[in-house]
Amino acid sequence: MSITPEIETRLALLQEKYEAMGQDMISYLDGLLHADFLTYWDYIHLDTLLSLQSPKTPFPDEEIFIMYHQITELYFKLVLHECKQITEKQPLTADFFTARIRRINRYFDALIQSFEIMVDGMEKEQFLHFRMSLLPASGFQSGQYRMIEIYSTDFINLVAKDKREELRSAPIEDQFEYLYWKFGATELSTGKKTLTLKQFEKKYSKIFIELGKATTQHNFSALLQQLQYNQQSTTELENELRQLDVNVNVNWPLSHYKSAVRYLNREPDEIKATGGTNWQKYLPPRFQKRIFYPSLWTTEQIENWGKAWVEDVLG
Repeated sequence: MSITPEIETRLALLQEKYEAMGQDMISYLDGLLHADFLTYWDYIHLDTLLSLQSPKTPFPDEEIFIMYHQITELYFKLVLHECKQITEKQPLTADFFTARIRRINRYFDALIQSFEIMVDGMEKEQFLHFRMSLLPASGFQSGQYRMIEIYSTDFINLVAKDKREELRSAPIEDQFEYLYWKFGATELSTGKKTLTLKQFEKKYSKIFIELGKATTQHNFSALLQQLQYNQQSTTELENELRQLDVNVNVNWPLSHYKSAVRYLNREPDEIKATGGTNWQKYLPPRFQKRIFYPSLWTTEQIENWGKAWVEDVLG
């Protein structure tokens, strides 16, 4: 076989690359000569991925529950991949910001649309049995989801709404003690932290506080304000951020609420969530009024936050 000009060009470029790194190109070519061809299953570690489901009970639908939550966490990892690109981009342009937020919205769209798997994809009686073997673990303990929230907005916007004004100028460590989700994992009768919350804080508190500090000037809300100040923001960017606000703070929690109603709503008393979370107050957006970008919404829209979804989906 003759050496074509294209091959000669590639070899010259490889030689240049390896010389710049002080490496011997011939050794790398020998390695390529003896290496096996890559396969799909090895590239994505398929056998390992398919071995990561370990049900705690013999109920078949528990595997559905496990796999869906694993899929969710992979989507959250995709979102965080985009978050890091946005916050690290220098200089950040409105076009780059918009494109990455659009990707994040696609990931959440997929999650929200797929949540019917959790709402209608398991037998209720199976779920009510196998869930008891999961105590005190809870989807509440998704650290990646909390990181997405921290990347998305000023830390104060994650504080319980009745404490925001009081703590607006407080250090992040103080604000952290009053984050909205903590009040969704306290015992209703005593007000004490559930074991679920204690475990979660032990693992992630330091990480969340450090991320909050690191993103003070680089969370999406701060970056939007910087672009607006420099007259570089666009309507397209602001529309994508509005959609992100709705996806994360309305559509996603209310998808969970719909599932909780399906499995945990029982007269005359509600069934408790596995982590002891107060899901009736924690999930509906109208109670939390958690909004990433208040300046992008009208007073009326903020007042009716989440109402349209409830009317449309739950009637």
